[in-house]
Amino acid sequence: MKIRTLFASTLGAAALVLAGCASSSPSGSASSSAAPAASKAPEGPSARATLESKSGSTVTGTVTFAQLAAGGVRVHVHVENAPPGTHGLHLHEKGDCSDPEGKSAGGHFNPGSMPHAGPMAEKRHAGDLGNIEVGADGKGDLDIKSDLLTVTAGTYSVVGRSVVFHEKADDFMTQPTGNAGGRLACGVIQ
Repeated sequence: MKIRTLFASTLGAAALVLAGCASSSPSGSASSSAAPAASKAPEGPSARATLESKSGSTVTGTVTFAQLAAGGVRVHVHVENAPPGTHGLHLHEKGDCSDPEGKSAGGHFNPGSMPHAGPMAEKRHAGDLGNIEVGADGKGDLDIKSDLLTVTAGTYSVVGRSVVFHEKADDFMTQPTGNAGGRLACGVIQ
């Protein structure tokens, strides 16, 4: 009788284990939300810019830069109160957003003297971040990795530069600005 009870208990426990395995995700982990959170943690030095409205707009937001151990920088942009649609984002050479139209930020950050292009082009400005899509609610997010930028001191460092959110989409061709139009928000990277 004791053997039958022990066998039934063991069989019941095995059924519970198998039921638990069947309900876990296809990757074998019980919760996939822990992995993405861990992968977003900065791997090295980081910097941040707070976007402030320019040119009479209402656009605000934040931009974070995290240097990756394997090289390059992960850039995350979040905007709010922006006009829906596609808008160009660029790093500009000067860390000065004092002008009401953001013109004090200077031109695109381009220490390599390259042509303007998209963020994945081999030859491009270091500050070419591409476009961000803004929804009907006025919010938009962009995550991108740049192999040209650093957070640490040096020629390609983002610190002391500015981030500019533009009026229109970057066409990735027109020199030297991508025909992205006015500067609707600007933030100094610190």
